Amino acid sequence: MKQLQGKVVAISGAGSGIGRALAHEFARHGSLLSLADIQLDAVNDTAAQLRAVGAQVITHRVDVGSLADVTAWAEQTRSHFGRVNVVVNNAGVALSGTVGALSIQDYEWIMQINFWGVIYGTKVFLPHLEASGDGHVINISSVFGLTSQPLMSGYNASKFAVRGFTESLRQDLELSRSCVSATCVHPGGIKTNIAKTARVDASVATLTGKSAADATREFEMSFITTPAKAARVIVDGLQRNRRRVLIGPDARLFDWCARLMPALYQRLFTAAVRWRSPGAKV
Repeated sequence: MKQLQGKVVAISGAGSGIGRALAHEFARHGSLLSLADIQLDAVNDTAAQLRAVGAQVITHRVDVGSLADVTAWAEQTRSHFGRVNVVVNNAGVALSGTVGALSIQDYEWIMQINFWGVIYGTKVFLPHLEASGDGHVINISSVFGLTSQPLMSGYNASKFAVRGFTESLRQDLELSRSCVSATCVHPGGIKTNIAKTARVDASVATLTGKSAADATREFEMSFITTPAKAARVIVDGLQRNRRRVLIGPDARLFDWCARLMPALYQRLFTAAVRWRSPGAKV
């Protein structure tokens, strides 16, 4: 899909971060936008920015963990614009804590949003993408879908699941000679609000000697890529029909670690947490 002028693009999590930056980038290419977020005020603010520069935008309040919400969003998008060409399943949350400390409900919460939100967004929009004659699914995984990290089992599980699902989706589409393609995106540290909205269990403080606020601030220091840069890389990957898109030097480093030392990197990452937590119970 090299030409984006006039294409209808649906983006979840468009109230901030990568989702908002993607909306601006697609608008720059002349796309028509259907933007969704669980925070309606935030996504309406994104839309106001875009309308000020002449973009055509509609907005929706959508909980991506709700099949009914996602279904209604897809139907409203098709009804308004007459078609859908691209869906970007971007909305996501973060969770930190040891496996022993996190509850079953914690894991259900993150998988419902990060994984089932991608399943719903893909399945519900796929018939519309096929009907368009030229469709694309973009699913946002993470560097945490390439390598595992201490204290991030729930987030890792959800992002590895997104990766596996999207790679298999791409193969299915090719096998069936569909007009739809799929790309899995692995951002590194992007300067978004995901760390601030993460659920951080008390076990993190116990093991690292840092409060949730301190742990969040330290994590945010590793965010080195702007959302605008990430959006440009994602759109370029769409236009080039990439199977996998890595964003940032940290993403390339993590990918290298997973490929060249798939067992050793786990020890190195655990050692890095210990090194950053002198005197703590790690």
